[in-house]
Amino acid sequence: MMLHTRLFKLARAAVIALLPLLFGIETQAQPNPYRVVDGWAKLPEGRTWGGTGAVDVDRNGHVWVFERCGGTRCDDSKLDPILEFDQSGKLIKSFGAGMFVFPHGIGLDKDGNVYVTDADGNKEGKGHTVVKFSPEGKMLMTLGKPGVAGTGPDTFNRPSDVAVAPNGDIYVADGHGGDSNARIVKFSKDGKFIKTWGKKGTGPGEFDEPHAIAIDSQGRVFVADRGNNVRIEIFDQDGKFITEWKHLGRASGLYIDAKDNLYVGDTLPNGKRVAGKKDGIWVASAKDGKVIAFIPEPGLTKDLSDSPEGVAADAMGNVYGAQTNSKNLRKYVKQ
Repeated sequence: MMLHTRLFKLARAAVIALLPLLFGIETQAQPNPYRVVDGWAKLPEGRTWGGTGAVDVDRNGHVWVFERCGGTRCDDSKLDPILEFDQSGKLIKSFGAGMFVFPHGIGLDKDGNVYVTDADGNKEGKGHTVVKFSPEGKMLMTLGKPGVAGTGPDTFNRPSDVAVAPNGDIYVADGHGGDSNARIVKFSKDGKFIKTWGKKGTGPGEFDEPHAIAIDSQGRVFVADRGNNVRIEIFDQDGKFITEWKHLGRASGLYIDAKDNLYVGDTLPNGKRVAGKKDGIWVASAKDGKVIAFIPEPGLTKDLSDSPEGVAADAMGNVYGAQTNSKNLRKYVKQ
């Protein structure tokens, strides 16, 4: 009888340990070696943050933010949504006023050029585009047809994010839920269409809101398949499905640094907290997915999530979270 009881306890413990993995959520009892630095980035006097959907870090350690013009959209705003800050939080420059509808994704290439995605359109012929700027703010290229939603090689429907490979190839995560697209579109560095892959669905290589995209040192393409809740899909550069990871929460933001550390902004369904689950930023190895740390977010209330939709890190290991709900940019430094 005692043996049966002991075996039952062991079996129960094993099941409990496996539950997070079975449901695609790894236990969040992970170390957090970071402390938050709020109010780090200084905006011009009189300006407040809007929803900060995206953040990235350039080769100089400067932090770039794509922000929603002090609110939730930029349709009628005259504010610049693209902002560059130095390591001290000083605003270096800003640009892009009057060009965007719903600022969403941002990516940088090895030359410091800035790529942003506009994840909605309006009747004034704006949106549904990916725009490339020089580091000084000169517009260099537009992908997609402004204001036109479509499924062809020259149109997008609510593109969420963009990543640039070392050779200059451009990868766009095209789709932001609802009736938008659910695919990855690949272009050459000069904007020539190369290929597309993916469709709406739950199977390997399919998507339900490809919300973020990043590339590791091996050239593998990571996609945050947010609508499928707890999945990151990994592909080669031709779109061949390699594997999927389901232990890093509901991925909304992705960033991979030069050391192949993977940072994942873990958000909650519909912005609502789930019992027993925290929202925040996972730090893991992009090589094998092994978790290194978890940075919990304080949240707006006990019920409302404030997890970052955009995430990035600099060479010193500082982490940046772009909050849309609280309209904020947080910096985390190692303690």
